[in-house]
Amino acid sequence: MLKELTVESFAKELASKSPAPGGGSAAALSATLAASLSSMVFNLTIGKKAYENLEDAEKECIINALKKSESLREDYLHIMQEDTSVFLKVMDAYKMPKDSEDEKKLRKLKIEEAYKLALEVPRRLSEKCFELYKYIEIAAKYGNANAISDAGVSALMIQAALEGASLNVKINLASLEDIRLKETLLKETNILIKEGSIKKEEILKIVEDKIGA
Repeated sequence: MLKELTVESFAKELASKSPAPGGGSAAALSATLAASLSSMVFNLTIGKKAYENLEDAEKECIINALKKSESLREDYLHIMQEDTSVFLKVMDAYKMPKDSEDEKKLRKLKIEEAYKLALEVPRRLSEKCFELYKYIEIAAKYGNANAISDAGVSALMIQAALEGASLNVKINLASLEDIRLKETLLKETNILIKEGSIKKEEILKIVEDKIGA
């Protein structure tokens, strides 16, 4: 399991000539770190004087945001492994025999199916990346002033993860023959990238205003 590797071991595996893990798993790791930073800000906020002075509804909002960040962190870790697993299924499909016409047809069908599965994982990751923005924004608005820059780094890393996942969607789309599906998913992917970029800039503005940069 990738999540059980040390940082050094994962980096070495990523750098090796093996095609998996690759960019998809790296994007999921970036998302994991973004969620971890968001959770850290909340953990450094809850119980502090500024937190105790907040309204009960605001406190509840922060506690809920911490729970959601932690839940997403677990999701990202799972996707990090899943991305590698589905890519290997694509490789297996390409290894299928293609001597007879029937074998060629079956191989082509299995490759198409494998690519659809392979693009679904990064597509789900990109959607879950965008979901974290809601909680990073709460961290930026209510977080411990001494950790406010960490909320900014979280926003930067989740956008990197979102765009990285989107690139993996696009490269898998290129191998599909279903034109209508390709057009629909490409449009959805580009919209999500744009909306994510807007949220990132909004959060960075909050962070930089608080820092005084």
